[in-house]
Amino acid sequence: MTNPRRLLTVVAGLAVVAAALSGCLYAAIPPESAATTAPSREPDLSGVPVGFEDFYSQRLDWTSCVGADSASYDCAIVTAPLDWADPDAGTIDLAIIRRAATSGTALGSLLTNPGGPGASGYDLIAGSATFAVSAPVLDAFDVIGFDPRGVGRSTAVTCLDAAAMDAVLYDIPAEPRDSEGWTAELTQRNRDFVAACEANSGGILPYITTDNSARDMDLLRGVLGDPKLNYLGYSYGTFLGATYAKLFPERVGRLVLDGAIDPSVSGLDVGTTQAVGFESALRAYMADCVGGDDCPFSGTVDEAMADLGTLLASVDASPLPGPDGRMLGADTLLTGIIAALYAQESWPYLTQALAEALQGTAATAFQLADFYNGRRADGTYSDNSTEAFRAYNCMDYPLDASPADQDAANAKVAAEAPTIAPYWLGVDVCEVWPYPPTGVRETITADGAAPIVVVGTTNDPATPYAWAVSLAAQLSSGVLITREGEGHTGYNKGNACVDAAVEAYLVAGSVPAADVTCGP
Repeated sequence: MTNPRRLLTVVAGLAVVAAALSGCLYAAIPPESAATTAPSREPDLSGVPVGFEDFYSQRLDWTSCVGADSASYDCAIVTAPLDWADPDAGTIDLAIIRRAATSGTALGSLLTNPGGPGASGYDLIAGSATFAVSAPVLDAFDVIGFDPRGVGRSTAVTCLDAAAMDAVLYDIPAEPRDSEGWTAELTQRNRDFVAACEANSGGILPYITTDNSARDMDLLRGVLGDPKLNYLGYSYGTFLGATYAKLFPERVGRLVLDGAIDPSVSGLDVGTTQAVGFESALRAYMADCVGGDDCPFSGTVDEAMADLGTLLASVDASPLPGPDGRMLGADTLLTGIIAALYAQESWPYLTQALAEALQGTAATAFQLADFYNGRRADGTYSDNSTEAFRAYNCMDYPLDASPADQDAANAKVAAEAPTIAPYWLGVDVCEVWPYPPTGVRETITADGAAPIVVVGTTNDPATPYAWAVSLAAQLSSGVLITREGEGHTGYNKGNACVDAAVEAYLVAGSVPAADVTCGP
């Protein structure tokens, strides 16, 4: 073990807490079993890797599925190789859902990914296709949601039952923060979690990588009958899409990468940059809050941030009781804060949570944290996003930070994110993951690919704008669309300029002549 205490990273996925807490965001929707006569194109067998011909030539057995609207949905299971280096190593299942183009004449398929890693693309499209994709795009494409390997309805990473997951995510260590006992307790918690994942996941953990998932996407493209991949990836989904472009530049169709992750930065840099990004978003929230009648803070932004720091320290020392008996510590309160910062529409819930915490109650803070963790009100979990998130990150990010690098990153976070810095240093589960990481961090140029559109939001906390600028510059054919504003991701968020540019590209193939900047 090198250094078990490392800067945390957070889920980079498409989320709006306000919609979720009001019951409007997508939820898991089971498929129906009725047969369908949905038309299918012949599989595209060009450029099939040697030995994998049977996978690419499979015919999909579509069934009718339930969606949250009156559109036509079909579902299927695609068989993929467990190991893309060995066609005989076994198979896994990939669950997909198709929302037929509302025009009745599709340009082709548009694969989508909501991020994470670990978020369900199936549930996104089944539950809220209009949240993921605007009406002109729904009109033009058969929109495909899929659960990547390790996720949801696909062959999934499986670790603990709900009660044990509660302990992992919410239990407060007995020893003081940053003490040897605190580190030892969290390390043992991680060991127990990893042991359960290894025991219950059927041998798939070494193969849960973004590289393998990108190869799965090419299989999906092939069996859907599309000669090129059309793709909309949000957040972590941008890394998945960029990886696809690196592996298959000649098969790139129309790719939109919104809320970009820079593929060249280390895991340590990701944690550092996200900490600074969330502090910036928190300051923007606080600037808005202190001007309102219901804000529990007053004074300048600096004074309000200092008071919030005092609240976090108080909750760390004396956790607050929740309505179901769980205790709210500073780590869970910070999780709730982070969840609300993904979208400006969620700021009123953050105000409510902080006002309650100042009064010694924790109901809304737990609602926010539970949304982030995929925990339902009855104590069950709606998905395996936490397990899949850890599995992907532990395989994708090399553990190559030196103690000096870690110290420098800690100092940067302390200086530039002082409010959340005390709670951003965690005990890294990847230090005890049973398999060494196979991913690399490198620039992606995707030489020879068709134009790729990258979307960045200037005060995006989860995927800071600098990453979008960097990815667009790395890609040989990258074009940048900038949304000036708050929140995570930019397309289909009510900015007409961004939406028009993305729609013109996806629907008509009209590539912006130069980088585009869209005001708030």
